Amino acid sequence: MKPKRNQIRGLAITPSVLADIKIILGSPPFRRDLLIEYLHLIQDNYNHISKAHLVALADCLKISLAEVHEVASFYHHFNLIQDSKQTTPNLTIRVCESMTCKMFGSEELSMNLKTNISNNIKLETVPCVGQCSNAPIAVVGQRVIEEATVENVLGCKSYTPQIPSYEKLAPYIASGGYGALKKCTDGILTRSAAVKLLSDSGLRGLGGAGFPAGKKWEIVRQQPSPRYLAVNIDEGEPGTFKDRTYLESKPHQFLEGMLIAAWAVEAHKCIIYLRDEYAACRQILIQEIKAISVAFPNGLPSIELRRGAGSYVCGEESAMIESIEGKRGIPRLRPPYIAANGIFGKPTLEHNLETLYRVTDVINHGSNFHASHGRHGRTGLISFSVSGRIMTPGMYLAPAGITLRELIDEYCNGMSPGHELKAYFPGGASGGILPASLADVPLDFDTLQEHDCFIGSAAIIVLSDHDNVASYAKNAMNFFAKESCGKCTPCRVGTKQASALMSARSWDINKLKNLATVMTDASICGLGQAAPNPMKSVIEYFKEEIS
Repeated sequence: MKPKRNQIRGLAITPSVLADIKIILGSPPFRRDLLIEYLHLIQDNYNHISKAHLVALADCLKISLAEVHEVASFYHHFNLIQDSKQTTPNLTIRVCESMTCKMFGSEELSMNLKTNISNNIKLETVPCVGQCSNAPIAVVGQRVIEEATVENVLGCKSYTPQIPSYEKLAPYIASGGYGALKKCTDGILTRSAAVKLLSDSGLRGLGGAGFPAGKKWEIVRQQPSPRYLAVNIDEGEPGTFKDRTYLESKPHQFLEGMLIAAWAVEAHKCIIYLRDEYAACRQILIQEIKAISVAFPNGLPSIELRRGAGSYVCGEESAMIESIEGKRGIPRLRPPYIAANGIFGKPTLEHNLETLYRVTDVINHGSNFHASHGRHGRTGLISFSVSGRIMTPGMYLAPAGITLRELIDEYCNGMSPGHELKAYFPGGASGGILPASLADVPLDFDTLQEHDCFIGSAAIIVLSDHDNVASYAKNAMNFFAKESCGKCTPCRVGTKQASALMSARSWDINKLKNLATVMTDASICGLGQAAPNPMKSVIEYFKEEIS
């Protein structure tokens, strides 16, 4: 029997709720691929999403309630409640529990806040929010509190994001900005010449995988149109904050690189996928995308800004595309690859923000701009997010191939007083852990594999003789267990089993090694494949801590 007009699968649609939801969503037609954007609008308005809201939203989109609910319940940032009359907190305080924040007392901060907040405030511990250089971090509403204490968190009176000072459109143009794009669109540089320039520069994808950028352009250009460009700014790897740093200082260098890439592959639309934790960056992009659309009204591809919703796995390119399409962010089986079958089944060029930021440099200054840098036989530049037991944490642009010891001494002003280098994560939580004895290994793509590690997003977390390395490996595994999308058994079950085994005072090394082999060999995406890396590093280099 078909459901009645004002019902969805037996659940009555509340007319007043439906009317309110239609006002919040704006003018129809309502798009199925904007489901996650619509969920954000509802939550931003009510601080929660009730079942009545989901029923009304399903009616607006003409899809099943199950389809809406499975998406809403997948993402961590949506606060789902059963009854719209249920009392929900007016404010949420989120305390980062990832490795650097743990190092600087986030656990104690959470415990102390818990005993001091009122009932109308919700306290959550959350994974890395990309602010590691000022740990520990709390987020009150959307306001980031650096070097958080009970006093400055509870004393926060503004819950909106604080917009940093950054280079706007007019000064960027005055200093030569968008000259590289003009060189392309005016025909001074052909598309083939631009691809060759990028290939000759040696620029590789700087989101973690390191695939040659020029080669990626060549592959996508060979596919039939229409084509899309997807920008991945779901910077969720613990310890990483380089993309946020660039967005909060020179957003137009990134936007110019994005438009050059779209021109090169003749993409008709650019979709920017930004992690939800970067509320200030979202405001910057909204304003500056509007500014360039006014300044350059003709000839640009359309640009859409999409908002993530708290899912680490959406940093994987195919999971991000699923999310862009308004679905759960679950990685796709490959082949086909997104270059041929990406957004809405169309060829898609996917890039990380920093890669596109460097594209502008290469077009402006030639292939040597990137290729002329490097140390120890390596070439290029890498933006390192450095945090932990060092004097001056931050994001540093340094030559590819620099060693950790050189990075700490030349850029970070040395170790913190009273601390000696013991270990470091070279590539965030998934990149493994290396001992101080390997602090003179060049840091670059392909240099760390023999040590079962990789540079990934170049998120360096420095540990000292004050730290128990095994506890940080356990923190990383807990993170992966929470963030597993659940699609494949090796990752879904393996991360949880590993977390439990790593909680023992003495680790069962044989079981953990077997588990690591299964996870690495049989997981669908990089989350499950890389999750065992910190654990394996502890077994290899810090066995005295686990036996």
